[in-house]
Amino acid sequence: MADFNVNLINPFLMASSSVIRDVCQCELKVGKPYVKGGDFKEDTVMIMIGLTGELRGQVMLVFNEKNALSVVSRMAMMEITEMNELAVSAISELTNMIMGNAATILSTKGIAVDITPPTFCHGSFSVSTAYTKDVCVPLLSDGETFVEVDIAIKGEEE
Repeated sequence: MADFNVNLINPFLMASSSVIRDVCQCELKVGKPYVKGGDFKEDTVMIMIGLTGELRGQVMLVFNEKNALSVVSRMAMMEITEMNELAVSAISELTNMIMGNAATILSTKGIAVDITPPTFCHGSFSVSTAYTKDVCVPLLSDGETFVEVDIAIKGEEE
């Protein structure tokens, strides 16, 4: 993982932490990054947004279903017990907010990126990021993984 540019990871972590803190009143700490495979477990809720421009790839927010429902319930200000249409819309919008903030942070560093609409996946599935490593950074609440930020990007020069 030494060849991955931490300056490209940090905007996504900063945006994720601040948006989740503001929207869900939940303080998160950055865990230890690692390279991850593309297989996801049965209770996975993943929202993926593609990047184009000076960075290409995708960033995925990966929750277990319990944590995703907790986020959605806080956003809706009422209990949500299943990943229904409202839940999918809310968690996708949260990801849009995070990625918009990350794009703004990157632009202040002179890196222009555009984001794609979110793709929502739920259940057991695989995602291929064959063109680059998928670096996973867990964001922790009370020492436990609350959400993972999976980043698979490369710059134009690569």
